[in-house]
Amino acid sequence: AGKSTLCNLIPKFYPIDSGVISIDGYHIDELDNGYLRGNIGVVAQEVFIFSGTIRDNIRYGRPDASDAEIIEAARYANLHDYILTLPDEYETAVGERGVKLSGGQKQRISIARAFLKNPPILIFDEATSSLDNITERAIQTSIEKLAVGRTAIIVAHRLSTIQNADRILVIQDQKITEDGTHDELMRKNGTYARIYGAGDNELKRDLP
Repeated sequence: AGKSTLCNLIPKFYPIDSGVISIDGYHIDELDNGYLRGNIGVVAQEVFIFSGTIRDNIRYGRPDASDAEIIEAARYANLHDYILTLPDEYETAVGERGVKLSGGQKQRISIARAFLKNPPILIFDEATSSLDNITERAIQTSIEKLAVGRTAIIVAHRLSTIQNADRILVIQDQKITEDGTHDELMRKNGTYARIYGAGDNELKRDLP
């Protein structure tokens, strides 16, 4: 439907063919790429993990971060307790492309990077898709805290992830077909309400 493409247009990963994307009244084409991307944190469904340690991979979010800040970011991402169970803790090598980590662990490292970077704009593109429900709820609480005072764009199939958003957009066939808060969309009794009523199951995969 174009959700991930939209997310990639904001930091100028793709050129804009038509239309305008503005941030605080400034067209993004007027902004330096480094400046723009320095103010955006992206957590994607496909996470890139570098060969090195867990500490190195989290610190990629902000290279000048202290060890204490890295630990705090890992706590927000519900990752710290797991790291402490490893023989080398934060110095544990993750292997090429994070081969020693599960999909959920990779995503939590990516989420920790975003917490560490602490940017004014956050983009979560299916950021919790590889997590179990308990871990997702814990991280969702952290995301809501981090989102205070900044813009957070969250792409999700699990509607529980976005239920408390200030504005929810339903995208189908490359168009926005519904727009409103959770309560407003439920009253409209459209696609969002139908899929929300189906509960947290595979029927939610119908929602782009």
